[in-house]
Amino acid sequence: MNKDLKLNIGITLWTLTSKEIRRFMRIWVQTLVPPAVTMTLYFVIFGSLIGPRIGEMDGFDYVQFMIPGLIMMSVITGSYANVVSSFYSVKFQKSIEELLISPMPNWVILLGFILGGVTRGILVGIIVFIVSLFFYPEFQIANIGLTITVLLLTSVLFALMGFINAVFADSFDDISVIPTFVLTPLIYLGGVFYSINILPDFWRSISMANPMLYVVNTFREGMLGISDVSISFSLSMIVLFIFLFSSFSLYLLHKGIGIRE
Repeated sequence: MNKDLKLNIGITLWTLTSKEIRRFMRIWVQTLVPPAVTMTLYFVIFGSLIGPRIGEMDGFDYVQFMIPGLIMMSVITGSYANVVSSFYSVKFQKSIEELLISPMPNWVILLGFILGGVTRGILVGIIVFIVSLFFYPEFQIANIGLTITVLLLTSVLFALMGFINAVFADSFDDISVIPTFVLTPLIYLGGVFYSINILPDFWRSISMANPMLYVVNTFREGMLGISDVSISFSLSMIVLFIFLFSSFSLYLLHKGIGIRE
């Protein structure tokens, strides 16, 4: 790849990514404020009101135990929602055709949307973490390297899932089906508010089939130093699914499935 081509691709990627970031920043009241408000309510209700009645969870104050789960929940929904809404909008407005007829490689198109979703997911996660410090100011991160790694990998993974959802969506209703009926139940049952160690054996075995459990617990390992699952296995699965979803997304772009129809 010659120098001029690398420069052009870099400019193209920066343009698309910055466009995606400006898109959600222009409506920050709708994209960044609601997660902060929602998580504040969680902290007030579950942390301040119900938490003292529950006591400790795996040796930590209940509000402290909840923080990693609530941050991860906001990161997942933020990164997913950004990509699914943005890419479906360019499909709906037919502006996707401008990207497809341009000399922009498919991987640059995909990466631009994914980086926009990752940026929003991470920003939302940081905002929620700042909110959590008002309720538990003495919070300290146990492993900053693992925490950042899981944060980045998870936001990439769910941004890719949002992209795939947008490709197959035929209406604005379709982009809300997966978050409402799949993501939200799995997240709530993925150990955000409890440790699976308190569950009976049967339900603990059922919970082990929930992929969200591994994401949430790997992030909790980074922030608190505790986990109900194998960290190496969880990270391997996250990386594997990122590779599979990336390959599938590039295939969909190459074939024009759900785009050129």
